[in-house]
Amino acid sequence: MASPAVPIRYFATKKAKAKGKGQFQTRVNLNAALVEDIISLEEVDEEMKSVTEALKDNFNKTVNIRTSPGSLDHITVVTADGKLALNQIGQISMKSPQLILVNMASFPECTAAAIKAIRESGMNLNPEVEGTLIQVPIPKVTREHREMLVKLAKQNTNKAKDSLRKVRTNAMNKLKKSKDKVSEDTIRLIEKQISQMADDTAAELDRHLAAKTKELLG
Repeated sequence: MASPAVPIRYFATKKAKAKGKGQFQTRVNLNAALVEDIISLEEVDEEMKSVTEALKDNFNKTVNIRTSPGSLDHITVVTADGKLALNQIGQISMKSPQLILVNMASFPECTAAAIKAIRESGMNLNPEVEGTLIQVPIPKVTREHREMLVKLAKQNTNKAKDSLRKVRTNAMNKLKKSKDKVSEDTIRLIEKQISQMADDTAAELDRHLAAKTKELLG
């Protein structure tokens, strides 16, 4: 029995779009209605985009030549109640252009853990403590400091790529559950599309890293 005609959606990769007019564009031919019954590629795309946005946000907040109070906000502190952002347990302020203060009076029992987290943040910070008041001298902008920030940017980019791989793996695992419902050819086409989306996102992460590296090194 012949199946009714269903529109075909052509997914062009970003690389293909960039090739310009007059050149062959690689496309993955997918039956739009059939794909939506198996997996939402739009949702997968949104998850991948969120990875990129998270990295950009991370770069803006924590990987800057000039350390600011906001740079410390999202440092993760391991406490007895679990992992918490530093700004959830301490009051962060700028005392002078050379010194940031973290007041731990509300959670004095977390002071030691906060110092450890700041020291291990990768931002080249060496906090000192007086009671429940943590003093964080702002590092001088030296070549060494810039190179350390580049290293931190690379580490954060690698973490973003780990998150991207998880999105891709979750999507592929969802596809595997539908192998008894659709043809192997269809599954392979969708797998190819997801892989292209992941590759494009990884390339975008690399572009943001390259731009941040250029900014940091000057």
